[in-house]
Amino acid sequence: MDGLFDTIAGLPMHPLLVHAPVVLLPLGALGLLLVLVRRAWRERYGFLVGAALVAGAGAAFAAAESGEALAKRVGVPADHSTWGDRLPLAAGALAVVALGWLLSTRRSAQSGLAKGLGALAAVLAVAVVALTALVGHSGASAAWKDRIAATPSSTGTAAGTASATASASGTATGSTAYSLAQVAEHATAQSCWAAVDGKVYDLTAWIARHPGGDEQILGLCGIDATAAFHGQHGTAGEPAQELAAFVIGALQAG
Repeated sequence: MDGLFDTIAGLPMHPLLVHAPVVLLPLGALGLLLVLVRRAWRERYGFLVGAALVAGAGAAFAAAESGEALAKRVGVPADHSTWGDRLPLAAGALAVVALGWLLSTRRSAQSGLAKGLGALAAVLAVAVVALTALVGHSGASAAWKDRIAATPSSTGTAAGTASATASASGTATGSTAYSLAQVAEHATAQSCWAAVDGKVYDLTAWIARHPGGDEQILGLCGIDATAAFHGQHGTAGEPAQELAAFVIGALQAG
């Protein structure tokens, strides 16, 4: 199953597939809440809502499978994995209950079965919206939070610090250079920088995701890790591509 959802055109499928459930599930769930209270809309749009929920559940399953495939390559954030595994189950349950409710209302909207399924569908719809938000937020946090926190902002005090650093290093506007001493200040799991081939990388977010374990990355924190990196990976292209995602500036000469 991983091979089917692993890559497409050399890129991981997961970042491409996640957009479908993020759009379809909230839209379908909110549409269901509307048709639950408006009979006229139910008759016109009910099965369109049902189709969106079925498609969203399928998309959630595909996104979860592609996430598992990506995790085997780069590691997996625990929170994102937990919420991501739950979403297809909740979305599938919502789709089944919603379709059951829509079918039951065709016989009698006031029957006990229709009312019970409607109430359960409403609860599941709210839960799916919340769960979709948690999955999206945990994924975005895993990908960007540590990198944004470690990167100087373009406004406020951080902007002044970045400008001062750039001026001190003699670099051109818009680029940042760090001395090896500055790199050495980031030698912990909470803030891990390393220099490789004249560039500086913030590897903090990569520690827990490294397929070979965190010890290999922790050993690079705070140093010029060029020799260690090439000693481990040689000229392999994939590790270099993964490393490129974490560059934050150049290593200052001298």
